Amino acid sequence: MPYIAIPSSLPGIRSLLAFRPEVAQPISQLAETLLHAPNSLSPGERELIGAYISALNDCTFCHMSHAAVASQHLGDDGTIVKAVVRDVDTAPVSAKLKALLAIAALVQKGGRFVEERDIARARREGATDTEIHDTVLIAAAFCMFNRYVDGLGAWTPTDPAAYKDRARSVAEIGYVASMPQPSPTKG
Repeated sequence: MPYIAIPSSLPGIRSLLAFRPEVAQPISQLAETLLHAPNSLSPGERELIGAYISALNDCTFCHMSHAAVASQHLGDDGTIVKAVVRDVDTAPVSAKLKALLAIAALVQKGGRFVEERDIARARREGATDTEIHDTVLIAAAFCMFNRYVDGLGAWTPTDPAAYKDRARSVAEIGYVASMPQPSPTKG
């Protein structure tokens, strides 16, 4: 049950953004830039980072929604996301992505947990400074998103099928374009 009077027809962060439309655009634009805009990390890899951090934060809505989008981008049925959440070290992802996911997990604990050796490992595995930067920012942003959704008790569907249609839309057109547009005000 939500803690405030948010739209009950929309799940998770979507209901919160509908409640405060003035924050919807900047939050959606941040998600678009971090997860969907052109980047040397694929959208699937970036969504995977978000889904992983959301799992670490025990945010069911963000984990399930971003796991669904990651799976759309990665072209699988969710096995890669599940493998990463279960054990990053044995997951079927590149060594570079494993190093970046390790950095993301440290950021989830607190930014000061990241040390030079973690950055050096990512660089040894081929990560660029931009990829390291974006990984840290994705992890930090998802900590905020997760706390926003769970801190206000937003409705969270538990059936994975509830996330598939939206995941397809986001994977195809991104976050900003898939946000409901506010109705024009009558003057």
